[in-house]
Parts: sequence; structure tokens; C-alpha cells
Amino acid sequence: MAGNWNNPAMPYKIPVSVLVVIHTPDLQVLLLERADHPGYWQSVTGSCDPGETPGQTAMREIAEETGLDASRFELTDWRQSHEFEIFAEWRHRYEPGVTRNTEHVFGLRVPAQVPVTLSPREHLAYRWLPWEDAAEAVFSWTNAAAIRELPRR
Repeated sequence: MAGNWNNPAMPYKIPVSVLVVIHTPDLQVLLLERADHPGYWQSVTGSCDPGETPGQTAMREIAEETGLDASRFELTDWRQSHEFEIFAEWRHRYEPGVTRNTEHVFGLRVPAQVPVTLSPREHLAYRWLPWEDAAEAVFSWTNAAAIRELPRR
């Protein structure tokens, strides 16, 4: 399937995205299992829509993927980004020839392990793990790097 599967009105995804590490004060991290690739665990992620800032994207993706209202918690722009090669299996979602993405990192601190409501099209399950275990469980090196930053934040 070509194009942006999240929004059929947009032919391709923009290669600018967000990664949001949702965590508790004692550094338990929320991970989501991808529906399109069972066994791949990750934090909240998503591509920016046209005209949307990374902060707006973070708020939207948190709501879409977890049902949480980020404005009720402490959302922080870590002012950090990673550029990475888009996995070959997902390149069809981007304009032909686009192979790299820039990902902006955010953190969302929640008071405890809050229940979330998953979007079944995007995720199969969720779990809370201590930050060290979460960093080992995610498939993406950028996600692991962001989780490993938590104790310093």
C-alpha cells in the first residue's frame, strides 16, 4: 500500500516525526507493541502533519495512541533530535526517494502507571517497564537512546 496509511487525504508522510517517552516519576516507561509488526515495542511515535509543529504532533500522537490528554501531565520538549534511515518496509509511506527521517524527542511525565486506551490499528498491547528494561525492549536505537536519557532528566 502506497502513501500515508494514517491519513488517505495526504499522499505521503512527512519525514519529520516525534518520539514521546511516557514515564512515571520513578522511571517506569510505557511501551506499545506495534500492530503492523508484532514483537516490535516502542514509545509513542508519529509523523508531523503539514503545518504542525513537533509539539503539536506530540500532543496529537499521545492522544491517538494512548487516549491520554498530554495537557493534564508534564510534557517536555527535550530539544533533542535524531536523524535515521527509514526502515525499508516502511519507505512506501514516504515520497519516492525519501530514505531518512528526523525525529524530535519529548518526555511525558505521568504520576503513576496510568491505564491507556490503544488504537487497535496501531498497537496490540502495552506494558510498563523499569527504564533499563524498556531501553533493552525497544527495537529502535533512537528510542533506546532516549529512554537511557531519563535518569539525567
